[in-house]
Amino acid sequence: MPMNVPARPGALDLRPLSARSVVLSLLLGTHPPELPVRELVRLVEGFGVGGSTLRAALSRMVAAGDLRRTDTGYRLSDRLLERQRRQDDAVHPRTRAWDGDWEMVVITATGRGPAERAGLRARLTALRLAELREGVWLRPANLARALPGDLDRVAQHYTARPDRPARELARSLWPLDAWSTTARALLAHIAGAPRPADRLTAFAAVVRHLLADPVLPPGLLPADWPGAELRAAYTDYQRELIGEVRARVRGA
Repeated sequence: MPMNVPARPGALDLRPLSARSVVLSLLLGTHPPELPVRELVRLVEGFGVGGSTLRAALSRMVAAGDLRRTDTGYRLSDRLLERQRRQDDAVHPRTRAWDGDWEMVVITATGRGPAERAGLRARLTALRLAELREGVWLRPANLARALPGDLDRVAQHYTARPDRPARELARSLWPLDAWSTTARALLAHIAGAPRPADRLTAFAAVVRHLLADPVLPPGLLPADWPGAELRAAYTDYQRELIGEVRARVRGA
């Protein structure tokens, strides 16, 4: 069954963000991923997070290794910089012209435990590959990235030209209609969510949804694919959010 989509296309499960999630959402969308204390306080106030709640959350996040304390504020830990990189790639995917080739990864390692198998599946999914059958993963070769070298320990990778029509194969590998339906539901929700906390919650869901976008060549996508529209909405929101709060801090 395809992964990373709601059980019902278009069904949004938008639960209020915790103080930790608010802080992480803000820092993951900030470049460099560091905010002065005064600016962070101003930001979270707009989402209903009070000072004492913020201080408790920051202490727990430093202890857990999510954040590092700096001279003036807080910064994402090295462990979370990879998460920010994946998020950046989801918002601004790097692609190249597609010539019809497909990436194929074949798992060759045996004797792995359930946790190791699940970790490898999650990693291949994060690389925007999809499983054709057990141990065989595919995607069009249109991403401007190389596969990590350490995958060679557990898999072999090839360039392939499947006989099956490319559009048909793509539809069998990814739930494209369901992804599109949920994306449009998110866009509609954003348009009707005036409260700052609701908007932040919605845009956190937008990022999660973009992480599940297969980023296919245009010729393999359904008509009116909303991926670019969803990315533009998130980019505009981040620019508006950080710009407005920094203006208030400078004027304080």
